[in-house]
Amino acid sequence: MLDFLMQSPEADEALRRPCMDVAVVMRRERIDNVWQPWRWVLADVVPQEEGFGDKPRLLLKDANEERWLHPGFRVELHLGDAEGYYLNVTTPQPCFWVVWRMEEEAALADEPIAVPQIVTLSYHDAGRWLDAQETVEQVPAPPGVVQWMQHFVDVHHVLEAKRRQRPQSFKPLVDRFGSPARISTEKMSGKGGGGHV
Repeated sequence: MLDFLMQSPEADEALRRPCMDVAVVMRRERIDNVWQPWRWVLADVVPQEEGFGDKPRLLLKDANEERWLHPGFRVELHLGDAEGYYLNVTTPQPCFWVVWRMEEEAALADEPIAVPQIVTLSYHDAGRWLDAQETVEQVPAPPGVVQWMQHFVDVHHVLEAKRRQRPQSFKPLVDRFGSPARISTEKMSGKGGGGHV
């Protein structure tokens, strides 16, 4: 099993943020559908290796499946998105999210293939891409990556304190029409409306 090389700014002053380099494996698989016999899915996110090079390449092709390796993605942890990593790391299964698109015209193979665009660990990033109608898929993050992300969250994420609600007794009283209400502590007279309100 390959290990992810997670770097932090303390380890290298040239780095502005914690980061890791990864590659994405996309899989084209045969499905039982007359109209669309194939579909593309995210297969894995793996540690980047020198031997991968810098261009996508076909790893496997047979009658039922194709696998493509897409190297050269950097996953960074941004201080401004500590909450996004907190939301990821506190889920039952923390994960990598990958945004991918189909080529408009075939450039890497005989026909268009799925090409990853972004890899992130941020729950907020994934949500924004989904809101933009992009294809976003996820794969589980390995324990070492989860620990790395957890350490970042522990150092940089501050839970927002719940705002203290003002006690009801301090709220101004209003009548049913929203106008300020008047209250008197004087006793009302029992005779013909001579009391005060």
